Amino acid sequence: MPMLKYFGLTALAAGLLFGAANRAPAQVAVEIGAPPVCPYGYYEVPPYNCAPDGYYGPEWFTGGVFIGAGPWFHGPHGFYGHVDHHFDYRHGYHGPLPARGEHPADHRAEFHGQAMHDEHGHEAPHGHR
Repeated sequence: MPMLKYFGLTALAAGLLFGAANRAPAQVAVEIGAPPVCPYGYYEVPPYNCAPDGYYGPEWFTGGVFIGAGPWFHGPHGFYGHVDHHFDYRHGYHGPLPARGEHPADHRAEFHGQAMHDEHGHEAPHGHR
């Protein structure tokens, strides 16, 4: 019996010693690179395909440069912009998409946004304007 008690205390001490050891978190480096060149902006979900004209509202652009999608966007906290779901491929849009590097049209009169999204694609809180 004393041998069993000695073995039990040794196992308990080893368990406490190894159980309390600090574990270092893994470090993972992901190289995202430069954003693709899309004339009207990007869908807010990977693989960030180019969105057609009229998908994003004018508040997603500054000086003609799209500022609102992808992991490279670090805009103001609480930013919400208008989005037209009719042009979203996840909601059934199968029309033409612009080619990367294509130049945007000079008009946005046909834009009719039905939703507001933040820079990560989350819907705005109810009643947000």
